[in-house]
Amino acid sequence: MTAQIISATDIDRIIEMAWEDRTPFEAIELQFGLQEKAVIALMRKEMKASSFKMWRKRTNGRNTKHAALRSTHITRFASKQQRTITLNKISKR
Repeated sequence: MTAQIISATDIDRIIEMAWEDRTPFEAIELQFGLQEKAVIALMRKEMKASSFKMWRKRTNGRNTKHAALRSTHITRFASKQQRTITLNKISKR
């Protein structure tokens, strides 16, 4: 992970995106500049050990978390219920 400073709001959003089944790591990299390894390191640092292990077990090998493994008919990053994001920030509610 690079030595960049990430705000608490952005950390919360990255964790939320990482937990979403349909949001690939590439979407997180596109919005926040964090590659998969950096996201994993962030999750390990910010989460309880048991929660991190559960998340890694769920995401390890999941084809929806990697754009190259996804079906070609999936063209969106997240569920329809996800909030709209503008310029890497969560939109006002």
